Amino acid sequence: MQLDLRHFAARRGIVLVSLAAVLWGTVGIATQAVYHQSELNAITVGFYRLAFAFPIVAIICWKVVGKEIFKIHKPHYLTMAAIGAMLAIYQVCYFAAVGYIGVAFATLITLCTAPVVVSLASVVFLREPLTRASVKALIFALAGTTLLVGFPEDSTAINNLFLGVSLSLGSAVGYAIVAMLGRSIATHCHPIHSTTVSFGVGALFLFPMAASNCLSAQYTGEIMSLLLYIGLVPTAVAYSLFFLGMRNVKASTASILTMIEPLTATILAWFIFDERLALSGISGALLLLLAIVVLYRGERSQS
Repeated sequence: MQLDLRHFAARRGIVLVSLAAVLWGTVGIATQAVYHQSELNAITVGFYRLAFAFPIVAIICWKVVGKEIFKIHKPHYLTMAAIGAMLAIYQVCYFAAVGYIGVAFATLITLCTAPVVVSLASVVFLREPLTRASVKALIFALAGTTLLVGFPEDSTAINNLFLGVSLSLGSAVGYAIVAMLGRSIATHCHPIHSTTVSFGVGALFLFPMAASNCLSAQYTGEIMSLLLYIGLVPTAVAYSLFFLGMRNVKASTASILTMIEPLTATILAWFIFDERLALSGISGALLLLLAIVVLYRGERSQS
């Protein structure tokens, strides 16, 4: 009976983290629509993403956790604050990297190196075993993401390669820290609690950099609707699902599962903007799906 419950918990964790990654994959489409209709920059969109999500998750947190939020040890609050700061930092690094080497290459480096960092660091700091299934899934995911995203051909991107790669690696490390910190406190507090504190800290962290653009931009009803969507669905809902799933999924497994994000974004771009996949992109998508299958079977065997 206990093994069945662990089996169910592991599968549910994979489903929740995967669903979070699918929702994250819609951010690019919504953000691209914002860019086309306004003068908002990436930093400002990142600020609104956390700022609009914060009151929503705060209300949910009070309803779910109640007065228990005051019974958490101070070190755990510091961990939540650190998650919030790293949420902001890895977004800023990624947005800056896009300006130097483009979306494709920045996404490739960030998403491919993040699970490597998590897998190696979680073995050292979280004492999580690096299983054979994780290694296989990691190889499939890295190869799949490489084929799916591709490489830059623009000369400007090549000239700015060093700085762009450094910023992308910084973004990957930031995400890796978020994944490991989220895992470390997953059993000490409710996921919606850590999500609320993290979003609040992250929004405060980004506000000084976004304030000027926030005040100078012009807003329409459609732009505000897109910003609210970004704050509610792929942020408030998705991160809550992510941290909830982290209770029963290893940090290294979760980092690989989040590679569903670029797959989702590519499929949506195909249907909405008619950006069709080349043969290499289709091969990459299939490898990403194969990585998910390998992880699922690995978690099932461990349970």
